Amino acid sequence: MKENLKSDAVDLLFDCILQLKNADECYDFFEDICTVHEIQSLAQRLEVAKLLKQKETYQAIAAKTGASTATISRVNRSLTYGNDSYTMIFERLGDEKNDK
Repeated sequence: MKENLKSDAVDLLFDCILQLKNADECYDFFEDICTVHEIQSLAQRLEVAKLLKQKETYQAIAAKTGASTATISRVNRSLTYGNDSYTMIFERLGDEKNDK
């Protein structure tokens, strides 16, 4: 996937994201670069991943998040066969919360 995704434009996007220092800067940047729906879709996928990792059922996840079963299935495929990035980020978030 990285080979299909990699480009100078995507590198610039990621470099820009890595420059953001706090949630307020993220809100401002993403509001400028994305539609509200795009941001909500990304947030929904993270919520779906969190609930899948908590062993919630598709029906419960759909009810809690409003996500379609197709979206839930896509996120589940990423959790099962992807790059483990959801696991990595959730572990880092957990470590961050434990450090406070």
